[in-house]
Amino acid sequence: MKILVTGAAGFIGYFTAKILTEKGHTVVGLDNINDYYDVNLKYGRLQELGIAKTDAEPFNSLCKSKSSNFSFIRMNLEDRENLPELFEAEQFDIVCNLAAQAGVRYSLENPETYIDSNLVGFLNILECCRNYTIKHLVYASSSSVYGLNKKIPFATDDNVDHPISLYAATKKSNELMAHTYSHLFKIPTTGLRFFTVYGPWGRPDMAMFLFTDAIVNNRPIKVFNHGNMERDFTYVDDIVEGVVRIIEKSAEDRIKTNALYKVYNIGNNNSVKLLDFIKEIESNLSKTATKTLLPMQPGDVVRTWADVDELIKDYDYSPNTSIQEGVKHFIDWYKNYYK
Repeated sequence: MKILVTGAAGFIGYFTAKILTEKGHTVVGLDNINDYYDVNLKYGRLQELGIAKTDAEPFNSLCKSKSSNFSFIRMNLEDRENLPELFEAEQFDIVCNLAAQAGVRYSLENPETYIDSNLVGFLNILECCRNYTIKHLVYASSSSVYGLNKKIPFATDDNVDHPISLYAATKKSNELMAHTYSHLFKIPTTGLRFFTVYGPWGRPDMAMFLFTDAIVNNRPIKVFNHGNMERDFTYVDDIVEGVVRIIEKSAEDRIKTNALYKVYNIGNNNSVKLLDFIKEIESNLSKTATKTLLPMQPGDVVRTWADVDELIKDYDYSPNTSIQEGVKHFIDWYKNYYK
């Protein structure tokens, strides 16, 4: 198939594009390479996909990898002129929308960025899917939509009408927008509520990277809610396996049964104490962290845990990477990448 993967220079987008090309699909990656975090990490991921930094820098210019069936274009999702032109030129079968302005805390200070990318950009994706006969839209949502939900584990039929960050509100909005387009225009859409993803090439603003980088460089780590936090930490390979299974499975049955709109949790189906996660990092680094215990951050939640029974039933999804194995893979990558 020919597949558009947005956010291809991002963490999950990079691995998704990589696996899809290895499986023989033709992939066009799209990313605006913004400076929310170190752009060199984004260019590094693209280099792994066969795209040189100099080729990836110009906006709205498609460049092809010499070593694989991957192409890349630097573009903003909110570009109403060039995005439809890309769809018309490339005639995609599937769209996997992983591009978004990420981060709960950043949304407290830069709300406009989230509206531009996550709402305007997502509307443009939906309009292009409508006008260019896309067979299936798979898109990233987030566990943050559950807000202060007390019921554990989180299930997709739980109430998600009380987001506690603008980031979460935009992700909930994406689900509602997708539902509308599925209903009105018969577009199969699948939303994936990602739980805390970690692994090699991970984002520098996330716990795994922040803790490792601080410990290595003899800085104290910030531990919020005085360490009384739990997360459904999910290794990136397990996440991407689920994403690719959904992309590769035909959406024709969904059309026949009129089950055009679906949302799934995608996580490790387990909750890990934050302090245990930190201990695993310390063990792999053979170094003890200096912890600064802080109160709860605005927009944050105490515990997450994904109920993934539906994804297991429909796609035989099986996350199987232990925290011990996943943390080791990240530390090995970090040491190698940063010498």
